[in-house]
Amino acid sequence: MRIGVLTSGGDCPGLNAVIRSVVHRAVDAHGDEVIGFLDGWRGLLDGDHLELDLDAVSGILARGGTILGSSRVRPEDLRDGVERAKGHLRDLGLDAVIPIGGEGTLKAARLLSDNGLPIVGVPKTIDNDIAVTDVTFGFDTAVGVATDALDRLKTTAESHQRVLIVEVMGRHTGWIALHSGMAAGAHAIVVPERPFDIKELTERVGARFEAGKRFAIVVVAEGAKPAPGTMDFAEGGKDIYGHERFAGIANLLAVELERRLGKEARPVILGHVQRGGTPTAYDRVLATRFGWHAVEAVHRGEFGRMTALRGTDIVTVPLAEAVASLKTVPEERYAEAPTVL
Repeated sequence: MRIGVLTSGGDCPGLNAVIRSVVHRAVDAHGDEVIGFLDGWRGLLDGDHLELDLDAVSGILARGGTILGSSRVRPEDLRDGVERAKGHLRDLGLDAVIPIGGEGTLKAARLLSDNGLPIVGVPKTIDNDIAVTDVTFGFDTAVGVATDALDRLKTTAESHQRVLIVEVMGRHTGWIALHSGMAAGAHAIVVPERPFDIKELTERVGARFEAGKRFAIVVVAEGAKPAPGTMDFAEGGKDIYGHERFAGIANLLAVELERRLGKEARPVILGHVQRGGTPTAYDRVLATRFGWHAVEAVHRGEFGRMTALRGTDIVTVPLAEAVASLKTVPEERYAEAPTVL
């Protein structure tokens, strides 16, 4: 068989581990040939690719980012390019394509699958928001990076008697904020699933100083929003890909908490540092397993599906289920983290 692989959307620790695993399983076990499309769906639409043999993936297991590059493509461009993509698959003699990506990539994968392309998806996102898999690779690494940053920020916050509002990624879900905040012992955690009340947040932070503490750490997910009517807040609009632009919640909270508390407050936006660098051992193993099972699914002809972690097993699930909804933090998890507002 000839198999194509691509990485699309935001980069993520562990992408190279999947690429490596796909190549090793396909070439070693099945005698397949593998090509990599460059810069995500754009590479498929333009036919821009390179051959991937064992030498091409040597030494990439621990590398962050993706050797294939990544990009975003507007949904309308992808819809208009379906026939072009089919033509490139025919010209290249491909039997299947394995796209590796998050919510947007998997929606694109479903679109192409519904239009007849042989697709087996692999889920990745630091946000951990794909509903049909227990966890996605990249999440563990991102939580570790955020936790390390929070540990470091505690010492500088205490030295200057400051409130630090640390903004983490996660888009519309609070998994990174919840896990890193719990791991680092943050004094307040603000997530998108629960619109916050600025008065309650101010009281919680203020209570620390009243108790004689010298600092406070607030972890806020980038997609968090205040409860309606509790604080001035302007939506950030949408970008050309249809994704919400976030308004910079840490900056807004720093201004508001400083005004209300009379304490120096500073925003810290971790941003893309959570996406970069070496993946953890857990993410390397999970990514490797996803790649292995994606190749096996191709050989079984399980197209229109995606690999997923269920308990300790890797299974395949329909792409339609994978993109039907986001996996948000359930209400019962908040009881385990009393600092969540």
